[in-house]
Amino acid sequence: MRAATAFDSKNSAFITALDRHFAPERQRWKNQQCNGEPARHSSRSLHRDALFLNRRRMKIRFATAFLAFQFVRFTMAAQNQIVDLVLPTDNDALFSGGGPAFYQYIERNYKGAKSTPWEGGQYGFVRDPIETSAGIVYTRFHEGIDIRALRRDARGEPLDEVRAIADGKVVHTNPVPGYSNYGKYVVIEHRWDDSNYYSLYGHLSSIAVQPGNAVKRGQTIAAMGYTGAGLNQARAHLHLELNVMLSDRFEVWYNAFFKNDPNHNGIYNGMNLAGLDIARLYLALRKNPSLSIPQFLSDEEIFYKVTLPKSRHFELPRLYPWMLAADVRHEKSSWEVSFARSGLPLKIEPSDKHVTQPELGYVKKSSIDYSYLTRDEISGRGGNAHLTNYGKQLMRLFIYPD
Repeated sequence: MRAATAFDSKNSAFITALDRHFAPERQRWKNQQCNGEPARHSSRSLHRDALFLNRRRMKIRFATAFLAFQFVRFTMAAQNQIVDLVLPTDNDALFSGGGPAFYQYIERNYKGAKSTPWEGGQYGFVRDPIETSAGIVYTRFHEGIDIRALRRDARGEPLDEVRAIADGKVVHTNPVPGYSNYGKYVVIEHRWDDSNYYSLYGHLSSIAVQPGNAVKRGQTIAAMGYTGAGLNQARAHLHLELNVMLSDRFEVWYNAFFKNDPNHNGIYNGMNLAGLDIARLYLALRKNPSLSIPQFLSDEEIFYKVTLPKSRHFELPRLYPWMLAADVRHEKSSWEVSFARSGLPLKIEPSDKHVTQPELGYVKKSSIDYSYLTRDEISGRGGNAHLTNYGKQLMRLFIYPD
């Protein structure tokens, strides 16, 4: 509130100046009254002057309060644009080289050779290698990062606390391990760049927050564990993601296409959350603390583009207005959405192309089958690339019900 104090100080000086301006007139009137002389100015005139001064005082104080409120509001809004992240556990080896000290290894069996590569705990296409004519290609995508435990008890159970990476609001908790591959997990909503982003904390042993709770950066929200499919005590870790949401209408879409597979997590199902490379974001913010997420994602390579039929249910521009191209004319026939290889949407542009269903408009050239290079959204090679059935279903999520 230092700003309000500064405003009050300046306007107090102005009020004092007004008082000084009318002081001689008031004193002259008092002297005349004491000497029995007729007043040069009527009491009505002085009363009018006093009312004028009081009104001016009230206006100035109102203006002071309003300007102070606007200043604080602007300051808070500016602060909300700053992506001020902390690591979610005490493991900070990411900032000293990362590698096996930071990432939890995975168990791999490639052509009969067993190994435990820590690289499998990184973000990206880091799992399930296959041999192709172009060399070994990693075909399975990992949406977040796996942070290894630092402390364990005598039985080997992890003791690491899990903390919120930034201020936000808890929007979802899943306390039932079998309801998700994430096991027990928490989702926190953050507001930056006039858009909502979602941090996800998976494989927890216990949860200390509830939906609706406001949390502060660094606040304990859970304990590390190994709940979820395919984990054991030795590989206990925290799975961390930072996501954009694809659609508010996810549940309607999901129930239409996956009716035999119950959705226990609403719009916070992992299928509706597209993750960015949070480890790279941490490192980028160390170099440039004022970096915004749109600026960070501007470096991402566009791997493919899909043209969507125009729909009043297309929510992505509302959810992430920074994705919209500068020149947006709504009379265009369709929308073209650009994606990273991960499936993360990066850009939205109007298109003159008329389509009745999602169509692949561009994909980066490669001699490798695109089913190995994407998350099953695209298949085929070269000029024969096309959206898979799943790819078409996923693209319909953006405009559903269509």
